Amino acid sequence: MINRFFGYEWFISLRYLRAKRKQTFISVISFISIAGVTLGVAALIVVLAVMTGFHDGVRQQILGNIPHILIQKHGANMEDYARVEHQAVAVSRDIVQVSPFVSKEAMLLSKANVAAVSVKGIDPRSKIFNQPLLTLDKKDGRDLLFAAEAPLPGVIIGLNTAASLGVGVGDTVNIIPPLFTVTPFGVIPKMKPFRVVGIFRHRGGVMDAYFGYVSLTAAQELLDSKGEVTGLEIELVSFDHTRKVTEALREEFHYPYVVRSWEDIFGSFLAALKLEKLGLFIVLTIIVLVAAFNIATTLIMVVMEKHKDIAVLRSLGATSRSIMKIFMLEGLIVGTLGTSLGALLGVLLASNADPIIKWLERLLGLRIFDQAVYGMEKFPSVVNAADVTSVIAVAMTISLLATLYPAWRAARMDPAEALRYD
Repeated sequence: MINRFFGYEWFISLRYLRAKRKQTFISVISFISIAGVTLGVAALIVVLAVMTGFHDGVRQQILGNIPHILIQKHGANMEDYARVEHQAVAVSRDIVQVSPFVSKEAMLLSKANVAAVSVKGIDPRSKIFNQPLLTLDKKDGRDLLFAAEAPLPGVIIGLNTAASLGVGVGDTVNIIPPLFTVTPFGVIPKMKPFRVVGIFRHRGGVMDAYFGYVSLTAAQELLDSKGEVTGLEIELVSFDHTRKVTEALREEFHYPYVVRSWEDIFGSFLAALKLEKLGLFIVLTIIVLVAAFNIATTLIMVVMEKHKDIAVLRSLGATSRSIMKIFMLEGLIVGTLGTSLGALLGVLLASNADPIIKWLERLLGLRIFDQAVYGMEKFPSVVNAADVTSVIAVAMTISLLATLYPAWRAARMDPAEALRYD
């Protein structure tokens, strides 16, 4: 089928790749060209897979306890949140949950230790209960936090906060919000004791030292906001629908309501990761570009070596287009082999990055990937079909461009001039 489509040009291209004994050097350079393209393509695929894995891992860390979308009221608490919740649910079918919350910065005091947190009043549907919690007697954290008969209201804090305060499950902490009571003896800050009913460790530790979760009713009493909430948290079927649903909600809710998505809050950080991924793609593409220069060098040497063959072919009736096709096919064969091998190697390495890293750690006795630092259970590597396709397309395009000049020089060769001294 290939021979029928390309004709004799395909046959000659393959013959030129199999060098004779006197032309072994050209064959070695061809092998180096294939190896260069292979390594370049494999490196690109592996790096893009790792960057995609890190990007997804960081996004999951951010979305661990952060809602997809927030609806708040500009400069004030929200009193009509029941109506807003009902109205928001009707905006899109991608919305699976809308829950009110109360949030305020406060201080936690225990055993002469102080920690700053954002006290957040939540309802039983909060995402905090979807992750493992260290609780008293291994009871359900939801039941402990919303227990009506408990002598003290409960609070769930992060592991870092618990370590800073020197408290554990069952201990008592005092929450001091930025509210004050005027007495005859002066201004006294408001303080209320809470019992630590759960400790969580969010992956990556980004949110550990920042949030303290209490029941919505307890937060409203503590912060003097009965009947009011700070805003509404909206969860979607998938974070991929965030932008579309956010725009729909903004069309529904106008000033003084403010609609913000997780991308609005943390988008600059994720944009920096995307920019870094693009930068690495450009830098590593240079490896493929260097390999393409090897392809061009190989073809130039073949053209110089085969000038008599080219003259004979032209004398037998071969057109300039056929000569150009012969050397372009030869370069494309090298590029295709290198790209195919590189894609297979890259996908294989990227798909097994975590086992390979762990094997290297055991072999070298080094800690290459510290899970505690990055907050990820395994080395992140996600093979994206679009990234692999882009790498293959770029590598094949560069390989094709590398063949143009040598093939053009071969097609321009004068057969009479080439045979004059032979």
